[in-house]
Amino acid sequence: MTSEPDLLMARIERPIAITPGDPCGIGPEIIARAWCCAPKSTQGCFVAGDVGLMRRAMALVQTVPAFPVCEIQTPAEAMHVPPRCLPVLQVVPEAPALSWGRVDARAGQLAGDAVLWATRAALRGEVAALVTAPLHKEALHAAGAPYDQYPGHTELLQAEAARHMGVPLAQMPVRMMLANDELRTVLVSIHVSLRDALEAITVERVLQTLRITDASLGVILGRKPRIAVAGVNPHAGEGGLFGQEEIEVLQPCLAIARKEGLDVHGPYAPDTVFMRARQQSDGRREFDVVIAMYHDQGLIPVKYLGVEQGVNVTLGLPLVRTSPDHGTAMDLAGKGLADARSMVQAIRMARQMIQSVG
Repeated sequence: MTSEPDLLMARIERPIAITPGDPCGIGPEIIARAWCCAPKSTQGCFVAGDVGLMRRAMALVQTVPAFPVCEIQTPAEAMHVPPRCLPVLQVVPEAPALSWGRVDARAGQLAGDAVLWATRAALRGEVAALVTAPLHKEALHAAGAPYDQYPGHTELLQAEAARHMGVPLAQMPVRMMLANDELRTVLVSIHVSLRDALEAITVERVLQTLRITDASLGVILGRKPRIAVAGVNPHAGEGGLFGQEEIEVLQPCLAIARKEGLDVHGPYAPDTVFMRARQQSDGRREFDVVIAMYHDQGLIPVKYLGVEQGVNVTLGLPLVRTSPDHGTAMDLAGKGLADARSMVQAIRMARQMIQSVG
């Protein structure tokens, strides 16, 4: 009987590129561990990064090299490497052995260069999807231009996609979706201060978030998603007693979205809506996704359910991009203790999205 990963592989003609993230963090290790613990899931994938770095990472997770690291010359070669082998395409200058667990500008440069190469390869159609291991934002900024202008992966990918498509940045709106087996949430704003996040709650921006979510999640699910909207204030404002955003922004926004045919509901009290959207033991859920008004409102519920299973998906890009739902964990780097489950889930999610789009 053919397994699900085998069936997925049979329909994927281009490889999936995985970037190593910050080389001083756990990114390289969780990639190496993913190859060891989920070899079928990593078939047809390759690391766009540094060969030496991945050999060091593989040495962390296995004492006997049962999964050797091999250098490939083109992305297409990843589809034909022997089983039990981790293919790496050298897309950055050969890197020195940097210390695990330290913030280093050289690490930020390597991480940024790898993401930039992989993003451009995806936009050119050379790879089917992009899976990114965690960046360290301080190291990325320390690397200087052009990376010091981006708060993280999402903004870098957005800028590069807009450049590739020849459109202004404003015409390449993207949103972050955090998902695990139990809950999905999409953010109205991402890496900004709470004060700025509140300023970003406008009819235009919330409506844009709803449209992107409806279109992107509809492709993934194969049907129109049922969308819940979280309020801004306690008890969703309690009829204006605790704030006016629900009355002045969210209710008019939802009315417009419903006229456009979107299946949207709310605004609901933020302290209960995520429970209503969580998948139950019988597989049912009241909503497919929750629109959260700002970063922590949406990420805390997903991460509380387990960062080891969470996946970050960028919606709105002309490419498929997923990532583990955790950071570089500098305190664990180099100890051989990092958990690869979120990386494996990110790869599996990328495969599912490829199938949906294709």
